[in-house]
Amino acid sequence: MAELVITELVLNILIIGVSFVVLNWASNLAISNAIKVSTITQLGKTAVGFSLIAFSTSLPELTVALTAVYGGAAVSVGNVFGSNIVNICVIIGLAAILLHLKRVKGNASFKEFFLHIGGHMRPRKSSHTAETNIAPSFAKSELSSIYFGLFIASIVPMILIYIQGATWAVGLILLFIFVGYMYRLSKVRMPSENEVVTQEEKKKLKRYVLFTVAGALGVVVSAYFLVESAVGIATSVGLSQQVIGATIIAFGTSLPELTLDLKAFLRGHPGLAFGDIIGSSFVNITLILGITLFVPALIGSPIVMRMEVFQSLVIFSIITNLFLWYFLSRESIGWREGIIFLFVYGLFLASTLGFL
Repeated sequence: MAELVITELVLNILIIGVSFVVLNWASNLAISNAIKVSTITQLGKTAVGFSLIAFSTSLPELTVALTAVYGGAAVSVGNVFGSNIVNICVIIGLAAILLHLKRVKGNASFKEFFLHIGGHMRPRKSSHTAETNIAPSFAKSELSSIYFGLFIASIVPMILIYIQGATWAVGLILLFIFVGYMYRLSKVRMPSENEVVTQEEKKKLKRYVLFTVAGALGVVVSAYFLVESAVGIATSVGLSQQVIGATIIAFGTSLPELTLDLKAFLRGHPGLAFGDIIGSSFVNITLILGITLFVPALIGSPIVMRMEVFQSLVIFSIITNLFLWYFLSRESIGWREGIIFLFVYGLFLASTLGFL
């Protein structure tokens, strides 16, 4: 028996190691090809992130929604709101802090950085401690996509709480919003960035789109095996299902966004990352929630979702969106804003686990 447990543990560790390698390779594949797609189509990095990558990285939430059609719709709704909070608070929070730390050189500077956080000294004006801003300069059409995505992700939960009972009709409206805005977004073109796109490159567009989706799917699949193996290890060492669900599973469905977007930030493509983060929130609140509410009616099992039970999730989701809206309007997201996002997520976790 002990040998079986050890064998399972070693196997899960090996799977986690391979999954991390695949995650790294697939995320690089998705980002490099997404940039080529944005250049050739003139959609812009933000629009490509908002649509192509956001849809691909939301596949775990879509899987949960389709599984929940036959029961457990509340799990899908909770997953939608929880994933949106993770996407903004954790990904943007970590990116802002990591990019600042990346600019810090030497042990003395690291010590200085943490002293700044503690408020014991003022930042010294140097190349090492200069403020790092991860908020990109959006074009007008890109900014409208970001704000519209945030608006929908904020207003829909508020309306659902107000009407209390969400039916298949609400789901159908959400699906129409998703399809309509994706169509509108596909018609917008960004001005050329002085990059000459040859006819040969244009002929490769389908290949680049395919590689982008393949890379995103590779991230999703490897994230699935990573989460499953982590759950296996956590179970074998005696962690409760509640702790596993609130930590590993909750992070699991957002792991594709976390992997892709952190790498996009670190490689200097914040527009792509923000497009995916806000786009995933938009996809979750329209497509995923729409499917959760509408599809059961198609199979003869319509549901009426009582939204008041998700009040705490909705409140944290709206607070998160408002913070992001405010920081983007100031065009400034540095390590201080990153700490605020991570603090909000800490409060969310404490509230969810019953510590508050």
